[in-house]
Amino acid sequence: MTIRLRSMRPEDTARGVRLLAQLGYEIDADELALRMAQVAATPEHALVVAEVAGEVAGMVHVFVRPAVENPKEAVVQSIVVDAGLRHGGIGRLLMDYAETWGRDHGCRSVVLQSNVTRAPAHAFYAALGYSRPATAHIFRKQL
Repeated sequence: MTIRLRSMRPEDTARGVRLLAQLGYEIDADELALRMAQVAATPEHALVVAEVAGEVAGMVHVFVRPAVENPKEAVVQSIVVDAGLRHGGIGRLLMDYAETWGRDHGCRSVVLQSNVTRAPAHAFYAALGYSRPATAHIFRKQL
């Protein structure tokens, strides 16, 4: 299987909607297109897709996060591979991209969050050498 990485484009929106739905993120195409444009216009963010046979099979959004309590790090905000194509190296290639991108942007680590219910994803990250240094509760207030 040949996998090609490239920047996400507006014509990938419908496929992006379907991929995000596989993780439980229900979003319509207009909203996703708006968010993609915002991410693309924001410095130190990357939104990349993996193509297999000309079809979008996965995507990753990574950005630089400077902080006072930690050295600058790359944050994998989202990563998803089509359920029917998992275990074929796409996720590994997307994570390799995020790591290289982070290194190229002066980051000293890559960090991500994963829902506690996603045990297969946790095993995947561990197999890539990621550790879980802490657990946390996420608090959100709608504005």
